Amino acid sequence: MSKLKQRRRVAEIIRTVGAWFVALLVFFPILWMVLTSFKTELGAFSMPPEFLFVPTLENYEEIFERTHYLHYAWNSLVTSGGATLLGMLLAVPAAYSFAFHPSNRTRSTLTWMLSTKMLPSVGVLVPIYLLARDLGLLDSRIMLVVVFALINLPIMVWMIYTYFRDIPKDILEAARMDGATTSQEMIRVLLPVSRGGLASTALLSLILSWNEAFWSLNLTTTNAAPLSALVASFSSPEGLFWAKLSAVSTLACAPILVLGWLSQKQLVRGLTFGAVK
Repeated sequence: MSKLKQRRRVAEIIRTVGAWFVALLVFFPILWMVLTSFKTELGAFSMPPEFLFVPTLENYEEIFERTHYLHYAWNSLVTSGGATLLGMLLAVPAAYSFAFHPSNRTRSTLTWMLSTKMLPSVGVLVPIYLLARDLGLLDSRIMLVVVFALINLPIMVWMIYTYFRDIPKDILEAARMDGATTSQEMIRVLLPVSRGGLASTALLSLILSWNEAFWSLNLTTTNAAPLSALVASFSSPEGLFWAKLSAVSTLACAPILVLGWLSQKQLVRGLTFGAVK
């Protein structure tokens, strides 16, 4: 019996060490980016890399002097938040219909929606760009909100659909017997029961919208440009300024990293909702 406990203890230690190794491996690029942001340009290019150095804030000072960081941050907040809100308004009714009023084509429709994520973004760039130009929506937050919401919509519908599917239909039937309408079912019964899954879906959409760079660079210039466009602006024909690029990348990633850290329990709880019966 003692040998069995010892083997389990060793296996647990190995799993713990392996998990920490993977976590550090994933976190190291972020750590290196933050460290590089406090180096000089010469120190950022030094070989071998410097792990011990005198930190400097000159990169951050230059960023705030040369650019309007708060303008870009506000654009990211508005476009990401607006896209998440619009996506939720579209995804919740769609997922409700698929989960509680399925048809013979429900599964194929869901599969088709998810298959659109396999289409390269560059394949639809020209028509969307021309559409935005003709509507006068180039370099506007409205266009980014709509595009971000639509590209994340298939994932949002699928996630909410899986949460709704695991909710017993008896709950809605009881509400109907009490005279609840369809809107009352969703607002007073369904949404409170599935708030964990809805929160995780909204958080995922917010993260994906915040990190979206392709459409931000091709549909904006200055007025509606988010932080991803600000990061790209530090790549010039003269070359890459690694220290300044690391500093602006840190400023762009910091808000969403803090949000993810603060809401990690809610995010994990929502993503694993219904996984264990």
